[in-house]
Amino acid sequence: MFIGHFAPAMVAATHPKAPGLGTLFVAGQLLDFGFFGLALTGIENFRITPGITKMVPLDLYDMPYTHSLLGSAVWAAGFALLIWLFTRNRTGALIGGAVVLSHWFLDLLVHAPDLTLTGSPPKLGFGLWNYPAIEMPLELAITFGALAFFIARTRAVSARSKYALGLLAVLLAVFQAANWFGPVPEAADAAMKATGLFAFSVAALAAWW
Repeated sequence: MFIGHFAPAMVAATHPKAPGLGTLFVAGQLLDFGFFGLALTGIENFRITPGITKMVPLDLYDMPYTHSLLGSAVWAAGFALLIWLFTRNRTGALIGGAVVLSHWFLDLLVHAPDLTLTGSPPKLGFGLWNYPAIEMPLELAITFGALAFFIARTRAVSARSKYALGLLAVLLAVFQAANWFGPVPEAADAAMKATGLFAFSVAALAAWW
């Protein structure tokens, strides 16, 4: 799951008291921001194992702080607290926290069993990455369905806004195509982790714009 994590952000952004779309895009991928950041320091770990699933070669064997349900809830609470501290918008804070937490449940659909409840076994995951004919249309449907919902429920403030939304749609499609059909990374090195962080950041900046 990559661009599918932005679907809850786009739906949530239609609420009158929701944080901005850029903030919610950060929320949607906050757990992966944290994961790749912690992986750069060796606190969490993964490796490239071709064939571990049909679609994704990532062996996500050590991520208790970001991809356990408990860890995800802590990240969600922290993000909600930050929103509240800066805005005093309790509803917006709860929305932001919920978008962060949605990441774990979307990952549960696609991951091989590598998610946990508290950081230790049992490991969970329904494994849709082994069923491309299901996962690929599902991810596109929830992402672009959410974008259509966002467009239908909001009003563009200028012609530039409409242009920006079109660019965002194209960017999401390009990112997902690269994720699915691009070259398989050879190693879980610093460059690969930095590339992930860069992609998440560009998507959030595009949504903010």
